[in-house]
Amino acid sequence: MISKINEIKEQALKDISGAKNALSLDNVWKKYLGRRDGKLTKVLRNVKKLPIEERPKVGELANTVRQEIILEINKTKASLSSGGSNSSIDIDRTLPGKNIKFGHLHPLTQMRFNVAQIFSSLGFEVLESNEIETEYYNFEALNIPKGHPARDMWDTFFIESKKNQKSKLLLQTHTSPMQIHVMEKRKPPLKVCVIGKCFRNEATDASHEHTIYQLEAFSVGKEISVANLIHTLKSFLGLLFKKEVEVRLRPSYFPFTEPSFEMDFKCLNCNGSGCQVCGQTGWVEILGCGMIHPKVYEAVGYPKNTYTGFAFGVGLDRLVMMKHQIDDIRWLHSGDLRFIRQF
Repeated sequence: MISKINEIKEQALKDISGAKNALSLDNVWKKYLGRRDGKLTKVLRNVKKLPIEERPKVGELANTVRQEIILEINKTKASLSSGGSNSSIDIDRTLPGKNIKFGHLHPLTQMRFNVAQIFSSLGFEVLESNEIETEYYNFEALNIPKGHPARDMWDTFFIESKKNQKSKLLLQTHTSPMQIHVMEKRKPPLKVCVIGKCFRNEATDASHEHTIYQLEAFSVGKEISVANLIHTLKSFLGLLFKKEVEVRLRPSYFPFTEPSFEMDFKCLNCNGSGCQVCGQTGWVEILGCGMIHPKVYEAVGYPKNTYTGFAFGVGLDRLVMMKHQIDDIRWLHSGDLRFIRQF
C-alpha cells in the first residue's frame, strides 16, 4: 500500500507539471483527489480494511501526499494566472482592454442626498415621510376638511381598506402630513426637513408626473416670521446652486398656511434678462410656502396664539430639472440609460 501511494504521488506531480491551463489542473484534481473516483481518495477510503498495526502509518502517508498534491496544484495555478513559464494563455495581449462601465447614483438620488446635507448644515433634522397615509393626516388635520374645494388640487389614489376603519387610506399626495405627525409628538422649537415620494392622479406631460419626490421643511417656535422664511429659502437655494440668488414672493393660497406665497428666483440661466428657460420673464417659479395656519396648531393641540412657524415644499424633480436644464420630467423616471449616464 505504501509503494502504491508513492507511485500515485509521482504520477500526480508529473501530471501537474505537464498541465498547461486551469482546466488541466482541475482534471488532475479530479483524477487523484476527486470524492468518488480519485485514486488517492480510494486509498484513503480503504485504510480501514488494513490490519490495525498498518493503518496509522499508511493513513499518515496518504494524508501527507494529499496535502503535497494540493499545494503543488495551487502553486501551478498561481503561476499560470500570473503568466508564468508554464502559462499558455491563448489571448492576444495587444488587444485593447474591455471598457467596464460602473454604475452611479441616479440624479434624483444625488439631489436627495445633496438637499439632506444642506438642511442638516442649516440645523434641520432630516426625516423620511410615509408613502401610505390616512385621509385625516393628508387632508383634515391640514385644514382641508371633506368637501373643501382645495381637495381638487390633489387628485388622489385611495386604497381599499377595512369598512370599519375611521379614516380612509391613500397614497400621500404631499409630504405635509409629516408636519402633523411630528408636532403631535413633540413640542417647539422644531426645525424639520422631510423628503418623500408623493403620488397624484396626473395626466403626464413634460412638466407633470403621477409620481414625484418632494421636499418639505418647516420650523415652529416663538416669534418666527416671514423674514425667517425668506432667509432660510435664500440660504438653501444659494447652497444648492452655489451662488447667491435673488428671490421674490407672490401672494398665493394653500389651506395649511396663512399668509401663503409662491416664491420665484431670478433666472440663473440669463441672470434675469429673459430667456427660454424663464419664459422671457427673468424669473423662475420654484415653490410654495407660507406661515403655518392656526388650524394646524389647533389640530395638534398646541396652545392658541403661542407659536408661529413657516413651511415650504418643493419637488425634487423640479430642482433636478432646473439644475441640469432638463426639458421633460418624464426622463427622470424613464429608466433610459442613455439619459441617466449623463450625470
